[in-house]
Amino acid sequence: MADAPDLGSGPERVGGSSPLVRTTFSGKNDGRLDFCTKFAQHSGRIPDRRVKFPVTIRHRSSKVKIYAPGKNFAYYRLCYTAAGKRRMQTFLNYSQARQAGERIVREIAQGSQAASLSGGQSRDALAAFERLEGFYQSTGRRISLLGAISEFVEAATKLRGRTLGEAVAGYMRTVVTVKSKGIAEAVEEFIESRKHKSESRNGKRAQLSASYATHVNSWLREFASTFPGTAVCDLSKEHLNAYIRAHADVSPKNRNDRRATVKMFLTWAARNDYLPVSHRLFEADGMAREIVETAETDFYRPDELQKLLDNADAGLRSALAIAGLAGLRGEEIMRLDWADVWRVPGNIEVTAGKSKTRQRRLVEICPALAAWLEPCRKLDGKVFPGGVHVYQRDFLKLRGDLKIPDRRNGLRHAFCTYHFALHANENQTAAQAGNSPQMIHAHYKGLATKAEAEKWFNVMPSKSAKKIIQLTAATARA
Repeated sequence: MADAPDLGSGPERVGGSSPLVRTTFSGKNDGRLDFCTKFAQHSGRIPDRRVKFPVTIRHRSSKVKIYAPGKNFAYYRLCYTAAGKRRMQTFLNYSQARQAGERIVREIAQGSQAASLSGGQSRDALAAFERLEGFYQSTGRRISLLGAISEFVEAATKLRGRTLGEAVAGYMRTVVTVKSKGIAEAVEEFIESRKHKSESRNGKRAQLSASYATHVNSWLREFASTFPGTAVCDLSKEHLNAYIRAHADVSPKNRNDRRATVKMFLTWAARNDYLPVSHRLFEADGMAREIVETAETDFYRPDELQKLLDNADAGLRSALAIAGLAGLRGEEIMRLDWADVWRVPGNIEVTAGKSKTRQRRLVEICPALAAWLEPCRKLDGKVFPGGVHVYQRDFLKLRGDLKIPDRRNGLRHAFCTYHFALHANENQTAAQAGNSPQMIHAHYKGLATKAEAEKWFNVMPSKSAKKIIQLTAATARA
């Protein structure tokens, strides 16, 4: 019998076409080679006399060897090296061994790793390829076997003992399915969901001012019209960048307000499953808030206030006096009743429901303001019943007639400026204006002298104005 092949140690591959081929395991035990006992139960097979064993089959630099059956091992053995390991297959006859050897030696020469697989590994590989093909057919996603195994191993490592199935089940319980909804349709749904917030009910102030709601609705409808036919879930960072670029001609503050509006809408969309929670749209370059240069604070002068109050009609005069000498905001004045003016002696009570900050405050009535308001003591209802649009219209006409320039929010700015100059106490001014001390210090410090402030808070009704005020008050009481 020919010399036995060097089988090494560990599991060896067994294959071939014969149904009797079996896997063999080799190991050293006291210098003896132990083979599968299944083979040892067969009697010796007579080797083919026409062949000189061992037979070496070569192809390029690769080779395999076929060994003849022995006395206690009745099969032909095909031995070769694949992937750095010795392999062996057994066959019933020489022709089968020869045919397998010629195939394997060519595979090895061509760099194929198939020869290094055991029978079980080959079957598993084929089954895995079939599963991947089925996955491709059902999803359209093509994944390589290596990619699938790599992804699985990485996930299994992170799961620390838990199965991938358990992780997927837990994930599916916490995520939602994003619904496709057109931007225009979603915007209208968003507007409708907030409609009640801008409506007054049961005599209570609305949560949102009507002007703010109007701006938000207008901007969002414009945003939707910019991307017709686009679903919310299809929005990208490029969409948001394009939207902001389209408003390059407006002020940075206006763009910031639009950004805030779009962010508010997208946050709502994510809550309603129209957008993935992990969308990352806020990271778009166009959504970064811009630095807004602080505009110079402009305010009316004492002589301008005197002209305004002397020449305003009865309804507008009281509103202008309260704005300039008590510092109430325009919308706070529109909500103010005469009862709020007289309820607390010497103070105007701005209730939480009428304050912009929704916090109650008392504003001191200085002697000059008391003089302008005294003839109206018997009046009731709204201080200015016409509403904000009538107030703005009448104020604009009055300024035009008197040739007084427009100073945006100039009466409230004047109150804060002169009050701070007079008292040199930002906390006191902030408490009167319903603002923060930091805001007072940052925007109103050093804009006027104490002498100018004293003139402002001593703007009293002229003799002609007193007669008009008294006449108006008498007519109102009658």
